[in-house]
Amino acid sequence: MVCISSSEPVFNFAAGPGMMPRDVLRQAREELLEWQRSGMSVMEMPFSGEVFQAIQQQAQQDLRELLGVPADYRILFLQGGASAQFALLPMNLLPAGATTDYADTGHWSRKAIAEASRYVRINVAASGAARDYRQIPTQADWQLTPGAGYCHITSNETADGLAYHWLPETGEVPLVADMTSDFLSRPLAVERFGVIYAGAQKNIGPAGLTIVIIRDDLLRPARPETPSAFSYRVQAESNGRFNTPLTYAVYIAGLVFQWLKRQGGLSVMAECNRRKSAKLYEAIDGSDFYLCRSCALDRSRMNVCFHLADDALTGEFLRQASEQGLLHLKGHPAVGGVRASLYNAMPEAGVDALIAFLHAFAARHA
Repeated sequence: MVCISSSEPVFNFAAGPGMMPRDVLRQAREELLEWQRSGMSVMEMPFSGEVFQAIQQQAQQDLRELLGVPADYRILFLQGGASAQFALLPMNLLPAGATTDYADTGHWSRKAIAEASRYVRINVAASGAARDYRQIPTQADWQLTPGAGYCHITSNETADGLAYHWLPETGEVPLVADMTSDFLSRPLAVERFGVIYAGAQKNIGPAGLTIVIIRDDLLRPARPETPSAFSYRVQAESNGRFNTPLTYAVYIAGLVFQWLKRQGGLSVMAECNRRKSAKLYEAIDGSDFYLCRSCALDRSRMNVCFHLADDALTGEFLRQASEQGLLHLKGHPAVGGVRASLYNAMPEAGVDALIAFLHAFAARHA
């Protein structure tokens, strides 16, 4: 554990749970013991009571406005994280023995494929394996299955530092996306998707909460063996209150949605995220001391992954960075190196501090 003076700025570059907006944390602190003269903390409220239902409804409404979610889509606040959805998607959308398409673009899409393959036949429609997961396969490289149940993508690969800056054309086949690590980082054409899901711990709120946005026609009866609490249709019919929801996490997510609206919405966040990541990539590419292996056109704006040219210095780099208040920069264990996660709450000052450290460390060790 690295001890840091309370007078020094601290920037949390963790991939998740990630940095939260300070304004949201302050408001949560002020409302912790009592929410708006209700006599209760949100953590104490009955989920079936009018007060919490109003909090949940406001959060859903704010999210619908931020993303421009069409009227024929439902917003569900669920549990289990995105990893649970890897199994719940085929259990809710497809019968046993069905075939569906998946794009293999990195660590998390491989996890999704492995889990879904327990329930359906998988066609890997596109894969970045041949290029060592350094770029997203172009549309020309995709081999889609006619009549597939759905086509699944991972819009941002947190471990590999790759992201879709375009959407694949899948025709009549519903496009399904795990957007855990770039959800709410930019505007989104929700109508292009059948299902969008995202764990909360990057740009939304506390870990555990999962948001599922699903088109009405895909709210089918789940397979008989699916627990009722994991049925999208059952949860939609009960407005996410079939079982006790993550009440406090929903409340925090609602505060984040309001914070995003105060910032000017997702177009403003997209430009801010583009600027933050661009200046960091420029610093990395401008030095022989650091190396970013991902294709420039497909680089993630949320998770900037790179290596030191001399990998033996990585440990010392991370140690000195932590001493400077630049925390949790270690790359994913499957990839190694360095990873700087630049979620919405990361201020530009944090990126500037990291760039200054990159230059100083290179000068000391070149």
